[in-house]
Amino acid sequence: MKHLLIAAAMTLAATVTGTAGASVTSPAPQPTNGGSPSGPGCAAIEGSLKDIADKPVGTALTQVPELSTLAKAVEEAGLTEKLNSAEDITVFAPTNEAFQAVPKEQLDQLMANKEELTKVLQYHVVQGKHMAADLEGAPLTTLQGGDLTAKASGEEITVNDAKVVCADVPTRNATVQVIDKVLMPQ
Repeated sequence: MKHLLIAAAMTLAATVTGTAGASVTSPAPQPTNGGSPSGPGCAAIEGSLKDIADKPVGTALTQVPELSTLAKAVEEAGLTEKLNSAEDITVFAPTNEAFQAVPKEQLDQLMANKEELTKVLQYHVVQGKHMAADLEGAPLTTLQGGDLTAKASGEEITVNDAKVVCADVPTRNATVQVIDKVLMPQ
């Protein structure tokens, strides 16, 4: 035991000596999009959106109560890990209220059909971290294969016919644009 303690002390001393002036701890991962959430809908979101900045987007969605229906749909479609492992994406995230606006029968059918649900969810994701200010004119081809159209009018940004109500929510691997409607592929 004494030899083990001496060996550990020598290893620690060598490590400290070899890294003089260097920090031995790694900083927590930081979001790379540099944005901070803004928009009229941000205040309605419970908790701090900054708490999800170091989490991958699939996991982050589960921690935002106002996005729980989306998180459930992502889980039902088996897309959580795919979202978590994706690099540099933008997710257009419909609120629970947006899902409630979809007729119940249509929503029930969608949730029961994994293939169709996957298509609809992939229609909400594009490659690249797009900040709200840069959406208009950006190529927005979804993972589903369809295209989204973004327009800006004053402070209002729309994607297809959905308003961005809370813009530029950072996660470890994505920018989330919270929207007020569920986008349906054409």
